[in-house]
Amino acid sequence: QVQLVESGGGLVQPGGSLRLSCTASRSSTRIDAMGWYRQVLGKQREFVARATYGGSLTYADSVKGRFIISRDNGKNTVYLQMKDLKPEDTGVYYCYAFSRGDYWGQGTQVTVSL
Repeated sequence: QVQLVESGGGLVQPGGSLRLSCTASRSSTRIDAMGWYRQVLGKQREFVARATYGGSLTYADSVKGRFIISRDNGKNTVYLQMKDLKPEDTGVYYCYAFSRGDYWGQGTQVTVSL
């Protein structure tokens, strides 16, 4: 059983930066993958980035070069450092974990606007 708690969302101007954090608790086994999805209003939830336990990183094409995912296995925490944010990055960002099943955080709002 994994519980995910997210933080770091907020309002930022285009070109700005934010760092999201997600901490997993009550883990009963190794969390094989942690990452982030996002959902723009009116659109389906989409993959953003993923980090495996061993450190393999994967990014959606839309965020490559702008977002960096990192993971601290000792703290059961995954981060998403976002830079050069664009209005189209606006949405609810959901932390994701896979550990003998799929787990989701509650989501944190990221708004990129003047």
